[in-house]
Amino acid sequence: MIRLLAFLLLVSAAPIAAQQARLCDWQASAQALVEPWNENTRVFANGNVRVAAIDTVEPASGAAYLLVLSPPYSELGERQCRVVGWTEQLGFAGLSFDALSSNYDPAIGLIFTLPVQVDAVDGGASRAGLLRITLNQSTGAMTTDIELGSE
Repeated sequence: MIRLLAFLLLVSAAPIAAQQARLCDWQASAQALVEPWNENTRVFANGNVRVAAIDTVEPASGAAYLLVLSPPYSELGERQCRVVGWTEQLGFAGLSFDALSSNYDPAIGLIFTLPVQVDAVDGGASRAGLLRITLNQSTGAMTTDIELGSE
């Protein structure tokens, strides 16, 4: 019994895989950029990477996304475009863009962290979490994970 309890405590504190950053789709519309733009978009890596807050309005429990424009560049000079949300169909219930932070690790790349709220799929209360995005600008590889607080 004690082992089971210890295992459950360990699992509840472990990061939970968030939806992988996916190619930009309807969520990336300029109409969805959160106003005021100068407070909800930031640039990194000498202007090569831009992160912006997106609000699609509906569904209200999952309308917040992050838009990430980054290298590598296409033959036409366009950056890759990715959208990060909670699931394939839902964004986050909320995000604290003003708390977005970044670090650079030469072995990993750019690392972004951002407090988010995720909606409980079972109708329960939303939960706070810390989203982490890693970006390798050379390859364009982007990974996401989220550590959720306890309910």
